[in-house]
Amino acid sequence: MVAALAAPLAAWASGSFRSNSSSFVSFRNEFVTFRYPAPWATSVWQEQVPHFQPMVYLSTQATHDPCRTSVSAGATSITCGFPLAKLDRGGVLVTWENKGFPGTSIARLPGASTRVDGRNAKVSVARPGACRGVGADETMTVVIARPLPSNWTQVSACLRGPDLAAREAQVRSLLASARFLTP
Repeated sequence: MVAALAAPLAAWASGSFRSNSSSFVSFRNEFVTFRYPAPWATSVWQEQVPHFQPMVYLSTQATHDPCRTSVSAGATSITCGFPLAKLDRGGVLVTWENKGFPGTSIARLPGASTRVDGRNAKVSVARPGACRGVGADETMTVVIARPLPSNWTQVSACLRGPDLAAREAQVRSLLASARFLTP
């Protein structure tokens, strides 16, 4: 098992990613491109919510629109959460979002320093962390600096066992393959 994990972890450390083309597929939008395991499905929703722009959700199971709009006393509000109710055993949910908030710097955010496509980043792992709400055993959060003040890209992964190490290696491989196309 150690040998099986060594290659994906080495790819993460080196920033390169090689895979069998039949087991991975590519995602591309106007902002980023990356490769992910072929059994995962992508979903894209465009919401008008202050301070974040969801880009893509990837999961091993079906997802739904994560945001709900409600009207009360003539005011409209949008509340966003997870795009699924509960992770299945061995399930993965990965969200890509661009975020921004005045005065925020990833230097002040938690995590171990790393790089994603040459950009400063931080990665943190919590068990179960914020993904507890969908039954995950682990939450992996990666914040990636953008060349725009007070803006960052956040990749969050909700992982459910068994074999969390393999699921985490899949997410790290996805990140190692990421290439940013615009700021």
